[in-house]
Amino acid sequence: MIGEVKKLLIIPHIKVHNANALSSPFTIGFPAMTAWLGAVHALQRKLNAQDIPVVFSATGVVSHNMDLQTYKGNNDFVHSIVGTGNPLDKTGARSAFIEEARCHLDVSLVIQYDNISIDDRERLLGAINHLLHANMKMAGGDINGFQTPFCINCKEGDDQDLSKVQRALMPGYALIERRDLMLDAMKNGADALDALINYLAIHHLCETDDDGNVTWSSYRKTLNNKPAGWIVPIATGFHGISELGEAKNQRDPDTPHRFAESIVTLGEFKMPHRIKFIEDILWRYHHQGDLYLCQQNKHITPTSEFDLEPSSIESEF
Repeated sequence: MIGEVKKLLIIPHIKVHNANALSSPFTIGFPAMTAWLGAVHALQRKLNAQDIPVVFSATGVVSHNMDLQTYKGNNDFVHSIVGTGNPLDKTGARSAFIEEARCHLDVSLVIQYDNISIDDRERLLGAINHLLHANMKMAGGDINGFQTPFCINCKEGDDQDLSKVQRALMPGYALIERRDLMLDAMKNGADALDALINYLAIHHLCETDDDGNVTWSSYRKTLNNKPAGWIVPIATGFHGISELGEAKNQRDPDTPHRFAESIVTLGEFKMPHRIKFIEDILWRYHHQGDLYLCQQNKHITPTSEFDLEPSSIESEF
């Protein structure tokens, strides 16, 4: 890995309006990694259709700002989703309300690309500018604007090259995978859901002194007596729960259909100046049996038979 030169396409500060914040059936927040890698894959297909033979092999996501569309009143115990006003039905009545969690985002994408020469870079960047302005969506949201995309080469292990990329991404938070926390907890006997909640739960402690004064404190799980970091649940793929086959009225008649459920694990938002290698923030597609995943390279290759088991257990909720 050290010494490898990565060709990177950086699309800075993409403003996404009304992105899908319901990233899995039971989590709400930053859009799923499948949404970002899917958007980049869609962009590649549109470029290929214009005879630009670019290949996007990996994607990193850096969040600069996220505005989750929720509301909490003065006396409310929980937040409520801010819904959209749907059109009236044919009788003039309100249609059934389906909660759709939305968020407004400011993100930068770091995309590793190949199969493009130096002479073709300007054509590539011009086509990307046009496509993002025309009809592209990201994470189900509309693109309101973005800064000028640019290409940069980064040699792994070269601090000067890394600093150039870091400066382009600051201030912000890169989303990295922390599936290792899930694996460690499950090796010690915890099931997947308990391992997930254990790192996300906020514990409140009440203490009363001799005079009857009450003091409240809050804390989260620590790692090696240090804060665990900005740990969040993230949806990273799907687990097939049916055999490949055909379904009535399926959108693509040429692609086999199967039912699937979301896979949720842990991630961490980390400031780019803390990363040591560009590979640390890049996500790639990975397929293994019934699992269709977005993973980072350090987690793709199992080191033992036991490492295969947590992925299956993880996908059961």
